[in-house]
Amino acid sequence: MISSDSKIFSKARTAASASQVAMTKILDFPAHASTRIAMIGGFSPRRCGIATFTSDVRESVVKAFPTAVVDIYAMRSSSCAWDVSSEVRAVIDQDDPESYLLAARDIAQSGADLVWLQHEFGLFGGEAGANILALIETISAPLVVTLHTILEDPTPAQRAVMDKILARASRVVAMSDFGRDVLRRVYRAEDDQIVVIPHGVPDRPFGRSAMFKSGLGLEGQHVLMTFGLIGAGKGLEKAIAALPEIVAAHPNTVYCIVGATHPTLIAREGEKYRDGLIAQAEELGVADNVRWFNRFFEISELLDLIEAADIYITPYMSAVQATSGTLSYAVALGKAVVSTPYVHATELLADDHGVLVPFNDSAAIAGAVNALLNDPARLLALQQRAYACGRSMLWPEYATQTMAVAHSVKPPALPRAPLLRNRAPAPISFKGIARLSDDTGMLQHSCYAVPDRNHGYCIDDNARALMLMNYVGLQHADEADKLATIYAAFIQHAWNPDSRRFRNFMGFARNWLETEGSEDSNGRTLWALGSTVAEGRSLAIRGWAQILFDKSLDIALSFGSPRALAFATLGALRVLSTAPGHQVALDVVQHTVSVLKARLAVAQTSDWLWFESVLAYDNCRLPEALLRAGLYLKDTEATDCALQTLEWIAKQQTTSDGLFRPVGSETFGRELADALPFDQQPVEAWAAIDAADAAFDATGDQQWLRDADRAYQWFFGANNRGISIADSQTGTCRDGITARGVNENEGAESTLALHLADYRFRQLLAKATKSELRVSDVEAVNDISA
Repeated sequence: MISSDSKIFSKARTAASASQVAMTKILDFPAHASTRIAMIGGFSPRRCGIATFTSDVRESVVKAFPTAVVDIYAMRSSSCAWDVSSEVRAVIDQDDPESYLLAARDIAQSGADLVWLQHEFGLFGGEAGANILALIETISAPLVVTLHTILEDPTPAQRAVMDKILARASRVVAMSDFGRDVLRRVYRAEDDQIVVIPHGVPDRPFGRSAMFKSGLGLEGQHVLMTFGLIGAGKGLEKAIAALPEIVAAHPNTVYCIVGATHPTLIAREGEKYRDGLIAQAEELGVADNVRWFNRFFEISELLDLIEAADIYITPYMSAVQATSGTLSYAVALGKAVVSTPYVHATELLADDHGVLVPFNDSAAIAGAVNALLNDPARLLALQQRAYACGRSMLWPEYATQTMAVAHSVKPPALPRAPLLRNRAPAPISFKGIARLSDDTGMLQHSCYAVPDRNHGYCIDDNARALMLMNYVGLQHADEADKLATIYAAFIQHAWNPDSRRFRNFMGFARNWLETEGSEDSNGRTLWALGSTVAEGRSLAIRGWAQILFDKSLDIALSFGSPRALAFATLGALRVLSTAPGHQVALDVVQHTVSVLKARLAVAQTSDWLWFESVLAYDNCRLPEALLRAGLYLKDTEATDCALQTLEWIAKQQTTSDGLFRPVGSETFGRELADALPFDQQPVEAWAAIDAADAAFDATGDQQWLRDADRAYQWFFGANNRGISIADSQTGTCRDGITARGVNENEGAESTLALHLADYRFRQLLAKATKSELRVSDVEAVNDISA
């Protein structure tokens, strides 16, 4: 008995993926919302499935959401030249690495809210399509990736590419539940990263096959059909081998094989595969029952052909075919399907929406086709069920789910508060510092908000914590006095007289894990000691700091690390502010100035104004130390070099829309390369504020007040993810911004960076206020939020 339309459609809705329904319900994307998507993939008139799919996605999205903008970045191969349509913003030549970088820069300048990549390994140049990685590593907008192939057994190169894509993507879209399972099981993708959206399909009326048969001259024929690019693995020889049995029972049967031979196969062996199929049909005596449509069809032509079919056959020979757009089209147009049980067919044809036959079994294909042709009522019922199933995959529904995903990753537009002379930022709670401290010192890491004892302590954090205690006011004076002593004791215990270096890492059991720490950790400790000599909470702790500083400062003269020298110099300058005759401190300052000027002379190029051929962490400390030292020594060459390099690094850390964006840690070690956006660390924002403070002291230029404000507001959401990583009420800061969002852990380095940045920014505001800015200057500062 044939089910009623209402029952059929109800069943189709019930069969919809749970993740689709959840996505649609949870993310109610407003039709009027303005979103700009940079979509990368093939695009018409390129002749491939990805190009057709990308074109259909764009058309469906802009039709359903008129205010959305979808910029197409179309992949082009050297063997496939075509005219660029007006819908294409830019073309990426798949074998030209520079073309990917140019596209990434254009995406940044376009103000795209997110990047949506249509991924297929063969679409991009390099081994396993690795060229695309240069683009996705460079972009700062959230990344969504639709995976058209998800391999259970990838090659090492394919696995490496997939791992990097998954590490960058905020969301990955699979077209089947099987694809989601492979992403979880093989690639260890996280559940909240994966979204299932089945292949989109067109909406056409049901039951028009007779009309379209007439247009092909096939009136009164039973039409079987397979379509898509022709190539080995499609199993067409198995379907042709089934024809003699089918034709014997139903002589008026025609098997239409629609599609051009795959271009890659053509390049390798010409039409050898197709010629073999033609010869097979002749040998079996069914050549007159096979009709060949040997060309690439535009989507409208293809749909007309499919409408003429009664039964669609997919005799694929491999179970790993995760997605088939052709199968989706056939189901949506209400065709009875006979298919081998590859992954997509098994899912889509479940619940009696099609007929599955074993792989490589021509007799089973013939039996299934004949059973349907022998029973017209059963054939019609199967066609109706297929058509109803396809209603949940229509392109308007696909567009809705696409925009729901876009809405879920699009950074919110957070307004930045204007900077005013008479208003300080909200106070930062001291609780975050106390939470991370115990009787030994400050613990390095947290698991979310809970201190993680597994990683113990380090002198870097305790040095920063000691500096912070020097600045804590009366409200927390008693607690700061106690903690300053604890941090000082940690530093004192870290000094190793045998190696004449400070140790860095200590286990939770108070066991030192090394005999000496890195140069940078030693330089940072000298900085903290110098700060405490000048600004310690009591005469006693200042005296202690002076003794240990005098004992250890000369090690700075042997440092090779420019950052270690910069840290030590910042400490030496604090000591010189109270003891101008301190000769070793003066020697360190002069030595650092000499080293940094020499490094700049060697490393700089016409467009690389920096002290090294690479960017690393705490970048702004280098020009800050050179600037403060140059001012102290009255060395105008040093101050000029410092200001020029600081302006250069500030540009590297400013987005096209004027936000602060720290040099990402993924940048470290890349020779003369543009800064990568992730991972962004809070210490970089603190360093930028300190350096801006030094530049303001040197110049009085309001530019540096604006730069400091940008860096400070980065903590509170003025970043390219629109996420506040600092919490003023708890006094904590999360560990940074990654390609996929926020690192939710709240470690010592991040929390201390927030507090130290807050202190310096308040100082700078106070100085700016005292400088009696002109009204026009105040208005210029307020323009930061524009």
